[in-house]
Amino acid sequence: METSYTPKELLNLLILTLVKEGGSDIHLMVGLPPAVRIHGEIISIVKLPAIREDDTVAILKEMIDEAQYVKFISKLQIDFSYSHMKEYRLRGHAFYEKGNISVVLRLIPKVKNVAELNLPKVLEEIALRKQGFFLVTGPVGQGKSTTLASMIDYINQNERKVITTIEDPVEYIHVSHKSYVTQREVGFDTNSFTEALSASLRQDCDVILIGEMRDADAIKTAVTAAETGHLVISTLHTNSASQTIDRIIDSFPSEQQNQIRSQLAASLIGIFSQRLVSKIGGGLFPIYELMLTNTAVQNLIREKRTYEIDNIIDTNSNLGMISFDKCLADAVLRGDIALDTAMKYAKDVNTFQQLI
Repeated sequence: METSYTPKELLNLLILTLVKEGGSDIHLMVGLPPAVRIHGEIISIVKLPAIREDDTVAILKEMIDEAQYVKFISKLQIDFSYSHMKEYRLRGHAFYEKGNISVVLRLIPKVKNVAELNLPKVLEEIALRKQGFFLVTGPVGQGKSTTLASMIDYINQNERKVITTIEDPVEYIHVSHKSYVTQREVGFDTNSFTEALSASLRQDCDVILIGEMRDADAIKTAVTAAETGHLVISTLHTNSASQTIDRIIDSFPSEQQNQIRSQLAASLIGIFSQRLVSKIGGGLFPIYELMLTNTAVQNLIREKRTYEIDNIIDTNSNLGMISFDKCLADAVLRGDIALDTAMKYAKDVNTFQQLI
């Protein structure tokens, strides 16, 4: 290395810097100094020299074992988790870029409760449901895993249940409290999400968390599990309730879509779609849309009229539903988010302006 730091020392320095500055991600790219993301912005650590190819190789080998490295060379990318000094946990992704290895690390913070995360209390009520299907959605890096972890932790602290999480990789570590928590990592404890999900139906579990539903088979098994007495919580990379339902339906062949519509209408508890927006004074604040399934929503799903779900959300605030723009406007009125920032995120600028 061109620096006096060993790979282990540099990794330690970067992680401790990230923690000290309240950052979320570390970026290592050949030819550039290491960078960290703080409150949404990428900041280069210019006091450190540019990363060389052998630097990223050495740092990566500090975090993954030989079998994982062989898999990485074969697949050209890998997801992994890394525990640092038994205190900090990170989710990692290594990949090739212009023939060189790049590494991105995301700090997994301590599990926080719904109030600490500025999320609605209804998520705790949903977490205590006996059965059903609940989805937390949004783009990558918008706090979905953190929201899911808070819900699982709430169950673990308050209910005597068996909880199974299926993740790739395992992010938040849950120590069993009142509940009995098992966590399975795809690639280590199971071959796939679908296999682990099918097996969970024979493991006497009450709650199943699926880190990501990647195909129609996983979705079908998840919906079936929700119908047969389990609370199933999962994520999709979608931006709204209506888009999420359409994505689920469209993942199936046309001849199966009516059946999945019927199953989804019967089992879906709700959809929570979230984004993290820069907060006045620094930090990030969650803005979200919440749809809760009622008779009207069930009918719209069955009748292929998901485009009308936004109207249901707007007219059922008394049930706890809220649109993204209404949530955004409320945050502006409370002084959490600046108006000019909110305008960049509003889904319908005219509607948003009317709300403030």
